[in-house]
Amino acid sequence: MTLTVLFAAGTERWDAYRAPLQEAFLAKGLDADLVQEADPSRVDYIIYAPGSPLQDFRPFTRTRAVLNIWAGVERIVGNPTLTQPLCRMVDPSLTEGMVEWVAGQVLRHHLGLDTHILHQDGIWRHDLVPPLARDRPVAVLGMGALGQACGQALAGLGFAVTGWSRGARAVSGLVGRFGEAGLRDALTGAQIVVLLLPLTPDTENLINAERLGWLHRGAVLINPGRGALIDDAALLAALDSGQVGHATLDVFRTEPLPADHPFWAHPRVTVTPHIAAETRPETAAVVIAENIRRSEAGEALLHVVDRQRGY
Repeated sequence: MTLTVLFAAGTERWDAYRAPLQEAFLAKGLDADLVQEADPSRVDYIIYAPGSPLQDFRPFTRTRAVLNIWAGVERIVGNPTLTQPLCRMVDPSLTEGMVEWVAGQVLRHHLGLDTHILHQDGIWRHDLVPPLARDRPVAVLGMGALGQACGQALAGLGFAVTGWSRGARAVSGLVGRFGEAGLRDALTGAQIVVLLLPLTPDTENLINAERLGWLHRGAVLINPGRGALIDDAALLAALDSGQVGHATLDVFRTEPLPADHPFWAHPRVTVTPHIAAETRPETAAVVIAENIRRSEAGEALLHVVDRQRGY
């Protein structure tokens, strides 16, 4: 039987994803018709991206899974019409890209590269020597696939890394902390903080004025996770006071970040346009095809979202 797979991840992505998906279906031995439009009652699987015009899943009575092409699912997980299993994207290339971006930003701030890059003014600043990585406490908040990979990469560079998650989770090479008490332990004295948490009601505004006050004075905050993890007003106040020395932000509550937002003009903020890690069609297609193969074989789906936890 030919499967009907609806591509509902946006028409602007169709050209990039069509060939990789068809090749991945063929490689997995799937007889699948990949379409942009179909009778909902005949759709077996939906490939999805938040922001899609498809918001009512009730007509899709035959659909066995909704396969998200993004790691984040906060914009779909609460949809009351979605009763089908929802799978988030865990893509090796996305993970590699995130590790590279995080490591680059951490090293930028650890080594004080901005001092030299931004001050080509004839002054010989040879006395600005950073500590060794082992003497620079780093906290990575979020121990999912991305957080674990980034934390272990930083530990591999010699950084003293503490990984925090809501529930207990042991990660090789990292000091593990969890829960509210563990959050304070992870942040207290941290000189660099990396945010890689999902956005849920429990994590929104997690980084507020009180928690920013736990950091080492002049700490650096790096956020490639979700914009709403941070209380923007509290961060701006902490930057102005010097409690936070710099914030490198890749994600925001509103994207694109409005041109009049104070982050753009703040001298201690670096804005990057949600580029920390991209889903790459060639590798994401393999993940999607494998999940369809597993479903058709009666095997458990990969990366199924827990609706109660929100990720």
